[in-house]
Amino acid sequence: MVKQWGRSVCALLMFGLFGCRPANDTAGIAAVTGFDAARYMGKWYEIARLPHRFERDVTEPAAEYTLQEDGTVKVVNSGLRDGSPTQVTGVARFAGKHDVGELEVSFFRPFYGAYRIIYLEPDYSAAIVTSDSRDYLWILGRSPSLPREQLARYLTMLEQQGFAVKLLQFPWGVPIGAAQ
Repeated sequence: MVKQWGRSVCALLMFGLFGCRPANDTAGIAAVTGFDAARYMGKWYEIARLPHRFERDVTEPAAEYTLQEDGTVKVVNSGLRDGSPTQVTGVARFAGKHDVGELEVSFFRPFYGAYRIIYLEPDYSAAIVTSDSRDYLWILGRSPSLPREQLARYLTMLEQQGFAVKLLQFPWGVPIGAAQ
Protein backbone atom coordinates (compact mmCIF):
# COMPACT_ATOMS: atom_id res chain seq x y z
CA MET A 1 0.00 0.00 0.00
CA VAL A 2 2.76 2.44 0.97
CA LYS A 3 4.74 1.48 -2.15
CA GLN A 4 1.68 2.14 -4.36
CA TRP A 5 1.06 5.48 -2.66
CA GLY A 6 4.70 6.47 -3.17
CA ARG A 7 4.51 5.67 -6.88
CA SER A 8 1.31 7.70 -7.20
CA VAL A 9 2.88 10.71 -5.49
CA CYS A 10 5.98 10.41 -7.68
CA ALA A 11 3.86 10.19 -10.84
CA LEU A 12 1.84 13.24 -9.80
CA LEU A 13 5.02 15.22 -9.13
CA MET A 14 6.48 14.27 -12.52
CA PHE A 15 3.22 15.20 -14.24
CA GLY A 16 3.11 18.50 -12.35
CA LEU A 17 6.68 19.38 -13.22
CA PHE A 18 6.82 18.26 -16.83
CA GLY A 19 3.39 17.77 -18.30
CA CYS A 20 0.96 20.12 -16.70
CA ARG A 21 0.37 22.64 -19.48
CA PRO A 22 -3.27 23.29 -20.23
CA ALA A 23 -4.51 22.42 -23.71
CA ASN A 24 -5.10 26.08 -24.56
CA ASP A 25 -1.60 27.21 -23.55
CA THR A 26 0.07 29.55 -26.07
CA ALA A 27 3.68 28.70 -25.20
CA GLY A 28 4.06 27.07 -28.63
CA ILE A 29 3.12 30.30 -30.41
CA ALA A 30 6.19 32.49 -30.68
CA ALA A 31 6.19 36.19 -30.01
CA VAL A 32 7.41 38.39 -32.85
CA THR A 33 11.13 39.04 -33.04
CA GLY A 34 12.88 42.10 -34.37
CA PHE A 35 10.36 44.07 -32.31
CA ASP A 36 10.86 47.85 -32.17
CA ALA A 37 9.08 49.21 -29.10
CA ALA A 38 9.34 52.82 -30.28
CA ARG A 39 7.43 51.97 -33.50
CA TYR A 40 4.77 50.09 -31.51
CA MET A 41 3.99 53.10 -29.32
CA GLY A 42 0.94 55.22 -30.02
CA LYS A 43 -2.74 54.54 -30.44
CA TRP A 44 -4.15 51.14 -31.39
CA TYR A 45 -7.81 50.34 -32.02
CA GLU A 46 -9.26 47.03 -30.91
CA ILE A 47 -10.63 45.49 -34.11
CA ALA A 48 -11.63 42.16 -32.55
CA ARG A 49 -11.40 40.40 -29.19
CA LEU A 50 -12.42 37.28 -27.42
CA PRO A 51 -15.08 38.19 -24.83
CA HIS A 52 -14.04 38.90 -21.23
CA ARG A 53 -15.69 40.21 -18.12
CA PHE A 54 -13.36 43.22 -17.90
CA GLU A 55 -14.32 44.42 -21.41
CA ARG A 56 -18.01 43.57 -21.26
CA ASP A 57 -20.16 46.23 -22.93
CA VAL A 58 -17.12 48.33 -23.93
CA THR A 59 -17.49 49.81 -27.40
CA GLU A 60 -15.03 51.87 -29.42
CA PRO A 61 -12.06 50.43 -27.49
CA ALA A 62 -8.56 51.73 -28.03
CA ALA A 63 -5.20 51.51 -26.29
CA GLU A 64 -2.49 54.15 -26.09
CA TYR A 65 1.07 52.96 -25.42
CA THR A 66 3.77 55.38 -24.26
CA LEU A 67 7.40 54.41 -23.66
CA GLN A 68 8.62 55.73 -20.30
CA GLU A 69 12.15 56.84 -19.39
CA ASP A 70 12.60 53.79 -17.14
CA GLY A 71 11.92 51.41 -20.04
CA THR A 72 8.39 50.52 -18.99
CA VAL A 73 5.35 51.27 -21.11
CA LYS A 74 2.38 53.27 -19.91
CA VAL A 75 -0.84 51.62 -21.13
CA VAL A 76 -4.12 53.52 -21.26
CA ASN A 77 -7.13 51.47 -22.37
CA SER A 78 -10.21 53.51 -23.19
CA GLY A 79 -13.64 53.15 -24.73
CA LEU A 80 -17.30 53.71 -24.06
CA ARG A 81 -19.44 51.79 -21.58
CA ASP A 82 -23.15 52.56 -21.76
CA GLY A 83 -22.27 55.60 -23.87
CA SER A 84 -19.97 57.09 -21.22
CA PRO A 85 -16.17 57.27 -21.49
CA THR A 86 -14.27 54.66 -19.51
CA GLN A 87 -10.53 54.38 -19.03
CA VAL A 88 -8.01 52.27 -17.15
CA THR A 89 -4.28 52.94 -16.86
CA GLY A 90 -1.63 50.27 -16.43
CA VAL A 91 2.03 49.57 -16.94
CA ALA A 92 3.88 47.05 -19.08
CA ARG A 93 7.41 45.75 -18.81
CA PHE A 94 9.41 43.53 -21.11
CA ALA A 95 9.24 39.84 -20.22
CA GLY A 96 12.71 39.27 -21.67
CA LYS A 97 14.70 40.74 -24.53
CA HIS A 98 13.54 44.14 -25.75
CA ASP A 99 13.53 43.01 -29.40
CA VAL A 100 10.91 40.33 -28.70
CA GLY A 101 7.23 41.33 -28.59
CA GLU A 102 6.55 39.78 -25.22
CA LEU A 103 5.61 41.94 -22.27
CA GLU A 104 3.89 41.68 -18.93
CA VAL A 105 1.04 44.10 -18.26
CA SER A 106 -0.49 45.15 -14.98
CA PHE A 107 -3.60 47.14 -14.27
CA PHE A 108 -3.70 45.91 -10.66
CA ARG A 109 -0.19 45.79 -9.27
CA PRO A 110 1.52 43.66 -8.21
CA PHE A 111 -0.29 41.26 -10.55
CA TYR A 112 0.97 41.01 -14.14
CA GLY A 113 -0.41 39.15 -17.13
CA ALA A 114 1.31 38.01 -20.30
CA TYR A 115 1.04 40.22 -23.42
CA ARG A 116 2.43 38.33 -26.39
CA ILE A 117 2.44 39.92 -29.83
CA ILE A 118 2.18 36.92 -32.15
CA TYR A 119 1.80 38.80 -35.40
CA LEU A 120 2.84 42.28 -36.44
CA GLU A 121 2.60 43.85 -39.87
CA PRO A 122 6.03 45.02 -41.08
CA ASP A 123 4.77 48.63 -41.14
CA TYR A 124 3.30 48.32 -37.62
CA SER A 125 -0.21 49.00 -38.94
CA ALA A 126 -1.83 45.92 -37.36
CA ALA A 127 -0.99 43.43 -34.64
CA ILE A 128 -2.36 40.28 -33.07
CA VAL A 129 -1.92 39.88 -29.32
CA THR A 130 -2.59 36.99 -26.99
CA SER A 131 -1.70 36.03 -23.46
CA ASP A 132 -0.46 32.77 -21.99
CA SER A 133 -3.71 31.05 -23.01
CA ARG A 134 -5.90 30.98 -26.11
CA ASP A 135 -8.70 32.47 -23.99
CA TYR A 136 -7.26 35.93 -24.65
CA LEU A 137 -6.94 37.40 -28.11
CA TRP A 138 -6.99 40.87 -29.63
CA ILE A 139 -6.63 42.03 -33.22
CA LEU A 140 -5.37 45.61 -33.18
CA GLY A 141 -5.06 48.22 -35.89
CA ARG A 142 -3.98 51.82 -36.24
CA SER A 143 -7.53 52.58 -37.41
CA PRO A 144 -10.85 51.09 -36.24
CA SER A 145 -11.17 48.79 -39.27
CA LEU A 146 -9.08 46.56 -41.50
CA PRO A 147 -9.57 45.56 -45.13
CA ARG A 148 -11.75 42.45 -45.44
CA GLU A 149 -9.02 40.38 -47.06
CA GLN A 150 -6.52 41.22 -44.34
CA LEU A 151 -8.98 40.41 -41.55
CA ALA A 152 -9.97 37.15 -43.26
CA ARG A 153 -6.29 36.18 -43.49
CA TYR A 154 -5.85 36.84 -39.76
CA LEU A 155 -8.94 34.81 -38.86
CA THR A 156 -7.74 31.85 -40.92
CA MET A 157 -4.29 32.00 -39.30
CA LEU A 158 -5.79 32.24 -35.79
CA GLU A 159 -8.18 29.37 -36.38
CA GLN A 160 -5.24 27.21 -37.51
CA GLN A 161 -3.48 28.13 -34.25
CA GLY A 162 -6.44 26.89 -32.22
CA PHE A 163 -8.16 30.16 -31.31
CA ALA A 164 -11.98 30.21 -31.13
CA VAL A 165 -12.44 32.76 -33.92
CA LYS A 166 -16.20 32.14 -34.03
CA LEU A 167 -16.40 33.76 -30.58
CA LEU A 168 -14.62 36.96 -31.59
CA GLN A 169 -16.41 40.22 -30.93
CA PHE A 170 -15.97 43.20 -33.24
CA PRO A 171 -16.62 46.26 -31.08
CA TRP A 172 -16.21 48.73 -33.97
CA GLY A 173 -18.21 46.55 -36.36
CA VAL A 174 -16.86 44.05 -38.85
CA PRO A 175 -16.59 44.58 -42.60
CA ILE A 176 -19.26 42.63 -44.49
CA GLY A 177 -18.00 39.20 -45.47
CA ALA A 178 -14.86 39.39 -43.28
CA ALA A 179 -15.97 37.10 -40.45
CA GLN A 180 -16.20 33.33 -40.83
